[in-house]
Amino acid sequence: MNDLSAVAIGQPAPPFTLPSGDGQSISLAQFQGQWVVLYFYPRDNTPGCTKEACGFRDAYVQFQQAQAVILGISTDSVASHGKFIRKYNLPFLLLADTEGQVARAYGSYGSKKFMGKTYEGVFRHTFILDPQGKIAQIYRQVKPETHAQQVLTDLAQWQHPTP
Repeated sequence: MNDLSAVAIGQPAPPFTLPSGDGQSISLAQFQGQWVVLYFYPRDNTPGCTKEACGFRDAYVQFQQAQAVILGISTDSVASHGKFIRKYNLPFLLLADTEGQVARAYGSYGSKKFMGKTYEGVFRHTFILDPQGKIAQIYRQVKPETHAQQVLTDLAQWQHPTP
């Protein structure tokens, strides 16, 4: 079941530690004091997920300039993430949530339908976490082709609000 109330803007982000595509153990706590773009995606090497990852890759310098860390999470294995990173030269971490526990904590896992069949899986959601570790923005309707630019625009507004 999809529990969209799992997290809300202004709440502390649920903590986690997951293995990355290169086998390191990565904890959200490592990024305290930084802006974090935490994006959940269904599957490595699928068309929409590849477009989304490559969008973040292509804008990576801009995210660095905005002092934002990008973390991608799916239920794929560490080995799958490693191949996906190498194939598309992704400069950010992909984390393996193989049991979907972190996705569930963020309300990003549940029943999906595809070609008439219902199954459990990861939803394409993104969360911007502020330097204090609180959720600043939640994107539940993500267009993979333009998402990275939308996130950059929103980050700029939070980091440099107009009076």
